[in-house]
This record gives sequence, C-alpha cells and structure tokens, in this order.
Amino acid sequence: MTTDTATPDLSTAVEAAVEAYAGDPGFLIPMLQDLQADLGYVPAEAARHMADLLHVPLSQLYSVATFYKSLSLVPRGKHLITVCLGTVCYLKGAKEVAARIESQLEVGPRMTTKDGLFTFEPVNCLGMCGLAPVMVIDDDHFTEVRPGQVPDILARYSGKEN
Repeated sequence: MTTDTATPDLSTAVEAAVEAYAGDPGFLIPMLQDLQADLGYVPAEAARHMADLLHVPLSQLYSVATFYKSLSLVPRGKHLITVCLGTVCYLKGAKEVAARIESQLEVGPRMTTKDGLFTFEPVNCLGMCGLAPVMVIDDDHFTEVRPGQVPDILARYSGKEN
C-alpha cells in the first residue's frame, strides 16, 4: 500500500481523524465517522491512507465501513432521507411513503438524486414504532407521515416550499 495517491485535502482529513484518537486503531469507527463528517463520505484513497497510518489491513477498515449503515463509501446527497420500513411502520403506510419519495425524487433505495441534493436510505427500524410511520431528513424526525405530506416535507429541504 502507498499513501502518495491521497490528495492533500484527503491526507489532511485522514491525518486529523487519526491524530484525534492518538492513532489507536481501536477507535477506527469514530475515526471513520470524523472522516465522513469532513468529506461527506469515505473515499477509497482516504481509506487506503488511513489503513496505512494505522498499520491495519485495508480489508479491516472496509469491513467496518461496510458494516455500519451510517458510513458511506460513495458520495451522498446534501440531505439524507431515511424511512423506516420496519413491521409497524410498514403496516401503517411506510411503503407508500417510500414510494412517494422515490416517485417525487426519481430515485430508488440507496440512490442520490441527479442534482446531489437528496440520498434516499430506507432502513429496517428507527425504534420509534409508536410514532409510525417515521421519516428522517438529516436530524429532523417526521412522525405519522402520510404519502400526501411528502412533497411539503421535501420542499423544506429543496428550497421550493409551497
């Protein structure tokens, strides 16, 4: 492995994440979270550079990065939309909410809109069954969502409020 493929910005972000945890590979998850917070995702060349600095196999870093849904190896949109498709949410209409999102944004699950504004990530559970169905955009939670509410909710984040 070599580290000379990382661009200066990537190198700086990786080195800052590693230094924040004194280079201890036991803190790989928060290092990756910090890196993603800086870059928006975990680029391949940044992952290679981090693995080199930590003296861990690249496969170890990727096994962590692919296990946790909060980490992404591809660029995400400016806003992350999550819809719970767990049993209670599903039975209360989450499937229809998800279909409305997909239709309005012209994306499928785990896809980003062409303009890079939204990424749609359905999940199995958000632990909010009593408020089902639940939709989350960034850190904002929307509960008891109905398909007809989706356009107005999305408009808040696209700058196109009705």
